[in-house]
Amino acid sequence: MAIKLVMRRMTLFAILIFSMNVPTFAQDELLDGIPSGKYSVDLSHASVIWKVSHFGFSTYVGRFNDFTADVDLDVDDFTKSSVSVEIKVNSIDTAYPNPEKEDFDKKLSEGWLKSEQAPSIVFTSTKVSPLNGDSFTIEGEMSMAGQTHPVTLNAKINGATPTHPFAKKPLVGFSATTTIDRTAWGVSKYAPKIGADVAVEIQGEFLKAD
Repeated sequence: MAIKLVMRRMTLFAILIFSMNVPTFAQDELLDGIPSGKYSVDLSHASVIWKVSHFGFSTYVGRFNDFTADVDLDVDDFTKSSVSVEIKVNSIDTAYPNPEKEDFDKKLSEGWLKSEQAPSIVFTSTKVSPLNGDSFTIEGEMSMAGQTHPVTLNAKINGATPTHPFAKKPLVGFSATTTIDRTAWGVSKYAPKIGADVAVEIQGEFLKAD
């Protein structure tokens, strides 16, 4: 019994020491040499993709082609960073076959997402979590189709460099995913046969703004 008790205490001590040595933040490695400040998305290396179930038979995939995204990065206190994204609704792009594609995209942007009344989907962060390895969360408010509701993005730093090989500026690469219930914003047409849940994936390289 005494040996088992000693072994148990040694195990707990080892776990405690290990957990103390695991860093909560990863800025020192991931963001080494990266300055704080505003970073803007490089649209030539970025995408906003959405996916929705089509009657349970397939996952329909589309994207938005016109958007802006900015990160106000604080490398000293990552939780003080902030994110803003604006997506132009009428830039929706589907894989619908020609010649009906243009009419189909217009039907989604105007009829479903109410682009004439609310031409942009806007996300503004309200809270950024500490880094956990290369991962973190971004809580914020998303406005779409005339309504605003909270959304949480699961985000990741893909990599960073103090000097982009071509732009010669600091660069940070991010990815983020979330799943929203479109009916919460009143976009409920054909739900749930065409899924209420919409998976969203954002990829982007962000360059330090001048």
